Amino acid sequence: MQETRRLILDILRRQGYATVDEIVEQLRAQRGDGITSVTVRHHLTRLQEDDLITSPQLRRRTSPGRPQHIYALSNKAREQFPSNYHHIFCALLDELRDQLTPSGVNVLLEGVTTRWSQEAAIGDVPMYDRMNLVVEYLNQHGYEAQWETTPDGFVLHTTNCPYHAVVSHHDALCEMDLRLVASLLNVVPRRIAHISAGDTSCSYLIPIAETAEL
Repeated sequence: MQETRRLILDILRRQGYATVDEIVEQLRAQRGDGITSVTVRHHLTRLQEDDLITSPQLRRRTSPGRPQHIYALSNKAREQFPSNYHHIFCALLDELRDQLTPSGVNVLLEGVTTRWSQEAAIGDVPMYDRMNLVVEYLNQHGYEAQWETTPDGFVLHTTNCPYHAVVSHHDALCEMDLRLVASLLNVVPRRIAHISAGDTSCSYLIPIAETAEL
């Protein structure tokens, strides 16, 4: 990311919100140059186009003068800063594994996949349409999915693992993904590639014989 925009995002992260004048003042102090409000407005426009800041909100002044616009980070921008999600997630999984039996953990993860499948709300549609809807849903959740047809059937590829930071210690998540894909596709696929095994994707084959029934 362009350096000035990164600094603007950092200012908004620390303060919560800021006006153009406040951003200019802080940038001048940090960089030691004479950056202008025109330049800052240009960068704010680009950040807004990238959905990294919210639309400016009007803030009335306590002293005489025109109302000022304030800017704040969007949720998308906040996700780019360091977080502790994977540490918390891993600790929760450790605790579940210690407190529950293996079958209890499986029941819990099965409930998660059922909830997500219901959220996707993919109806009774032809397999080509279903594959497109499944890919769309998975991509909304960070899987970077795509699919193709082969002589053996449909193959679904996911090239990103949303749990990569913890999956090496909790392989039950891989089984959860397999169940999720099966639930979304309404057929049990065969996993033919696995990121955890060193492959470039997790890939699932749905044989022609099974898709013919859908």
